[in-house]
Amino acid sequence: MTATFGWLRKQLAGIVALVLILGLFLVARLPSVSAAEQDQLASKFHFTPMTIALPAAKKSQSIRTVNKEYEHIAAWISSVGAAIAINDISGSGKANDLCLVDPRSDQVVITPAPDSGPRYAPFALDPAPALPTWDYMAPMGCVPGDYNEDGRTDVLAYYWGRSPVLFLQKANATKFDASAFQPTELVPGNHRGPDGKYNGPLWNTDSVTIGDFDGDGHVDVFVGNYFPDSKVLDPNADGGITLNQSMSHATNSGAKYIFRWTGATSGANPSATFVDASQGIPESARLGWTLASSATDVNGDNLPELYIANDFGHDHFLYNKSTPGHIELAEVTGVRGIADPKSKVLGHDSFKGMGVDFGDLNHDGLYDLFVSNITTSWGIEESNFQFMNEAKDNADLTKQFKDGVAPFHDDSAEKGTAWSGWGWDVKIQDFNNSGENQIAQATGFVKGQINRWPNLQEIATAHDGLLSNPFWWPNARAGDDIGGDQTLHFFVKSPDGRYTDLAPKLGLAVPVPTRGIAVGDTDGDGLPEFAVARQWEEPIFYHNDSPDPGKYLQLKLTTDAPVAPGPLPAAGNPAIGAQVTVTTSDGKKYLGRVDGSSGEAGRRSFDIQIGLGQNVSGPLDVHLQWRDRTGQLRTQDLKLQPGCHMYQLGSTAKEEM
Repeated sequence: MTATFGWLRKQLAGIVALVLILGLFLVARLPSVSAAEQDQLASKFHFTPMTIALPAAKKSQSIRTVNKEYEHIAAWISSVGAAIAINDISGSGKANDLCLVDPRSDQVVITPAPDSGPRYAPFALDPAPALPTWDYMAPMGCVPGDYNEDGRTDVLAYYWGRSPVLFLQKANATKFDASAFQPTELVPGNHRGPDGKYNGPLWNTDSVTIGDFDGDGHVDVFVGNYFPDSKVLDPNADGGITLNQSMSHATNSGAKYIFRWTGATSGANPSATFVDASQGIPESARLGWTLASSATDVNGDNLPELYIANDFGHDHFLYNKSTPGHIELAEVTGVRGIADPKSKVLGHDSFKGMGVDFGDLNHDGLYDLFVSNITTSWGIEESNFQFMNEAKDNADLTKQFKDGVAPFHDDSAEKGTAWSGWGWDVKIQDFNNSGENQIAQATGFVKGQINRWPNLQEIATAHDGLLSNPFWWPNARAGDDIGGDQTLHFFVKSPDGRYTDLAPKLGLAVPVPTRGIAVGDTDGDGLPEFAVARQWEEPIFYHNDSPDPGKYLQLKLTTDAPVAPGPLPAAGNPAIGAQVTVTTSDGKKYLGRVDGSSGEAGRRSFDIQIGLGQNVSGPLDVHLQWRDRTGQLRTQDLKLQPGCHMYQLGSTAKEEM
């Protein structure tokens, strides 16, 4: 008996390997959705592409200037910057405005959604001359929000080569154009040098998300930087830069910050003040090459957890333990099962975290999450993550969080969502109100004529000691191609629970690298549209014409903060982080939240949109949960008919007619 046990111990590694091989074999043999079934699923969707109007550009480019040490990888350095958001910025009452970043012109653009008509002329937001700039900075994204709490939607723009800028709407503006916005520094201090140019921190920011992290009733800002502070885009600089020190656990990156809201003013010269509360981020999560993030209340206490998706190494899931005025986040990680590769365990992954979004994928009333990675066959084939929440309920989830455990398991292989391409932004949304969420994902890297995948594979397998020096990286210049013909993906759940990509069937599989996906009901018909930011190509808007959609519940939730009076209409102060749970007669649960900006380079609107399917009848059991302006947790149960409802949240929820 002892000899047998000893033999088994010696063979354990081989046995585990055989189990993994058998598991992968069985996964590979899982039945796929037939062409007829795909046609049936696709018949429930229809999207009409529309052109997005853009303002005149001051410049036109297809690749950026870069530090001299980056010249031979200029295309790689130029592979981000296309970003897009849908929201009600103009105060029209609908989420029919777009904020986009066009890397071809390096402009932050506000423009009407194409299906809303030419309501105003598209315009660009520029920090200058009110704030200092310099020649070698570029915007990377924009995040709508009411940062000074006056009921008017502002925009936060973040950059490479500069700290972020708040563009605050002026209450006395008489025309909706660039002059209606006051540029304001997010990071306190005077950043103007003796020469009048920008002389502040040289952040290279690739991700921003917002949420009330400390639960005081006011929205705070998370900033995730990619490169360390350095002159990445300055062609006159020669050195002073670095690349990742590892492909799987690099931490020589830019820093992570949280800025806590402390005060604001409105009127002709609006302001918003924030203080650095980054000490609330655990030391283990303060570094990492961040590309995406999400602030979402996962365990139902209306304190948002923070997910940080990092390129070249571990992502971080941070449990929120904060109290008003004091931000405290703690890292939680998944537990590895006997058949789980370490790289697919939450918080221990070694993949390239590129995008993240939360959504309930199985109607158990708990948030699951999807993380984009690089998954290109014969290129770099990692795996996307479809992390399913295995907690019993929110109480069990909170208990496990307190023990340092994140009870999520990656089911992407079994569900058919593991492999797609060089993944970027992702959005979990029910686009035809079927009662089941779909998963839209952007993919693709650099478009050109010369295939550089073999060269990239070489550096991916190189010794970590070489990686941080750009000299050792293979060429990635203008004309080189890495995943340039990859397309948007649109995963739809089939009756057996597996997902199939219907983008080719729906005309969405355009072979152009995509970056950001913005979602919102722009025309008020209860069907969410979406817009896509494409790298070095025109952005595209998809109007939703899905035939025979299901019923829905759409909630527009604002706080009871007063709206600053002025000539232009205002959208109201969004109740960022407010949660909604709908329970139907068959016991299914549907979750929604006022999302602060989950994702990589795309932002959904502040409207909560829940698809309910064809067979649901009202009234619906709706549970609301939010924090009021004093930070007190509030709840209210409602009976609502399907359709659109507007509520103002204070000490109670009051319906607006």
